[in-house]
Amino acid sequence: MPNARTSNAAAAVRESLENAIACGEFVPGSRLDETTLANRYGVSRTPVREALQQLAAAGLIEMRPRRGAVVATASPERLYEMFEVMAELEAMCARLAARRISPEGLARLQAAQADCADHRADPDAYYDANERFHQAIYALSGNAFLAEEASALQKRLRPYRRLQLRVRNRVSTSYAEHESIVAALAAGEGERAAAEMRDHVRVQGERFSDLIASLAQLNAA
Repeated sequence: MPNARTSNAAAAVRESLENAIACGEFVPGSRLDETTLANRYGVSRTPVREALQQLAAAGLIEMRPRRGAVVATASPERLYEMFEVMAELEAMCARLAARRISPEGLARLQAAQADCADHRADPDAYYDANERFHQAIYALSGNAFLAEEASALQKRLRPYRRLQLRVRNRVSTSYAEHESIVAALAAGEGERAAAEMRDHVRVQGERFSDLIASLAQLNAA
């Protein structure tokens, strides 16, 4: 059974690897070597192994025979399905938030949107602000279980949600969609908020084609 020191080291390695995967440093299909990672983070292989097991449980990596840990790869069909579910989870969060939002909660959401405005020139910085915006809506739903489920799938989709923001004009479009979502929540219009959020998160048509093309270019690089 791992001791507290090992568990803390594993948590630190897991968080760093999550960020590296989300930022595209480790692209889908990349092999994660335990010894290399141990040297990178200045720890033994035990916390690295524990961190990899946790990431595998979260669906961010896969443990493959003879290859070890590999960053999870989603087929186009699987990716579409995941975004479809994500859109419905977030739409539900928005619908509940519209009914339950307080003036203080609305102020926090508007502050998160203002933070997004400050980072529109940098897709990666905007992604971090965008994630905080969505997390705020999960919390405003007032349903802890729903917020946990939405957060878990958001984490699984991080590399892809970040990547789509690098498509031309997507950041400005995303910000405008946020404005519509905030307006619906402020007005207490649950169905409108749900519809706006669903359209904001769902990746289909040209957006899906752009995402797949960007992913193919990243893998080729």
